[in-house]
Amino acid sequence: MSDLIAEHAELAEGDLEWLHLLVGDWQIVSDLAFADLVLWLPTADGRFVAVAQCRPSTGATVHYDDVVGSFSPEGQRPQLTAAMSEGRAQRSREPRWFGAYAVREEAVPVVHDGRAVAVVARQTNLGSGRTPSRLELNYIESADDLLAMIGRGEYPSLNAATGPRRGAPRVGDGLIRLNSEGEVLYASPNALSCFHRLGVIGPLVGQSLVEVTAGIAEQQSTVDESLPLVVMGRAPWRTDIEAGRAALSLRALPLTDRGQRIGAVLLCRDVSELRRRERELMTKDATIREIHHRVKNNLATVAALLRLQARRMEVPEARAALEEAMRRVATISLVHESLSQTLDESVELDDMLKRALRLAADVASTRAQISTRQSGSFGLVPAQDATPLALVLTELVTNAVEHGFPGQESGTVSIDVEREDSSLRVVVADDGVGMRDGIDELGRASRSGLGSQIVKTLVVNELRGTIDWLPREGGGTQVVLQVQLRGDAQR
Repeated sequence: MSDLIAEHAELAEGDLEWLHLLVGDWQIVSDLAFADLVLWLPTADGRFVAVAQCRPSTGATVHYDDVVGSFSPEGQRPQLTAAMSEGRAQRSREPRWFGAYAVREEAVPVVHDGRAVAVVARQTNLGSGRTPSRLELNYIESADDLLAMIGRGEYPSLNAATGPRRGAPRVGDGLIRLNSEGEVLYASPNALSCFHRLGVIGPLVGQSLVEVTAGIAEQQSTVDESLPLVVMGRAPWRTDIEAGRAALSLRALPLTDRGQRIGAVLLCRDVSELRRRERELMTKDATIREIHHRVKNNLATVAALLRLQARRMEVPEARAALEEAMRRVATISLVHESLSQTLDESVELDDMLKRALRLAADVASTRAQISTRQSGSFGLVPAQDATPLALVLTELVTNAVEHGFPGQESGTVSIDVEREDSSLRVVVADDGVGMRDGIDELGRASRSGLGSQIVKTLVVNELRGTIDWLPREGGGTQVVLQVQLRGDAQR
């Protein structure tokens, strides 16, 4: 729509935004009118181009093919021109024939800041040829009011809320017409059924809707402050009302005439099942977070027990083995801490790894001052891959710090990350002494220690990847890790 407008006309930013607001909320008007709506924009050469259209979900459409981007027919142009120049709706006296069926047309100017900036064509398929029901008459009267507001620049409303207070039940879900005092003039059968589920007995016509809902609201522990404004039709918002296990979504469309409120259209929908499922999901999310939190606490307890046991060990090798086990448990605990702080089953790995790797380097280094550096981003990593990946990187950094800088006072361990969708390539490199022994004919190191065995097992079995130890250009060692992440986690 924006591209078409920019191509064929020059509109002010405010006018363009007004047209976007109208198109974003005109499905209601189309459904109430049982008519197609086409937004025609005047061009510099006196023609009209269609920049948007809407088909009714309540009746037969006129345009089975899209007309957006096309120019108005010659026979329709005088009506559109008159609506723009006179600033009032133009209705054709005779229907226009589209093949085998007749179409009644009306052109309504779209007014913004007192000026007509476009025209909405209302095109109703007359193919049914039957007497309209009471429901249809009320729908059409409501549509007439809204289209008249468009012609006066009063619809859509700039006071309409955003976020959860915007959005709508559909017209077919249930409709109530209110007068200026908030009394019910008409309630559709679906609307009556919705309120009956809330416990309202008897008809609604003639009653004040705010008094009807007041009794229901008294039974709730919390009530949305916007509820009275919505049920009286004073604010173009959406709200919910609940009673027992029933829940109703309400949206008000205030009707005005030159700034004076003349009534409102209220749309309602039974959302009991939707709210029940939302509560189930919230409960499950809370349970998952609590499980991760408890696992994190249990792992912290295990790490503390290993630390206490290590302090009691007199054999240096046994103490070192327990300290390594404690470090691995602490790494797993960090992953679960990150999972317990989010509702997503994925982890933002960068911040967590920075803490883990800095801790690993500090613990592993004795006298040398070893710094860690990271380039690139891991992004969001699925929970299934976060734990093994964190363990692998911790082991590699620890191994580099412990064995890469003998006799040196300082050094650097770098982690370079490249990620494309679910493919991840990580290079862990150090500027230490490099690999001095255990090199096979391919130039790769042969690793047989426990840490290397853990790394290989996790990479091949858990991360479905490959790992290579290679000499680093300029001295030192680099480990190239390539893995394929699970799921749909994004960067």
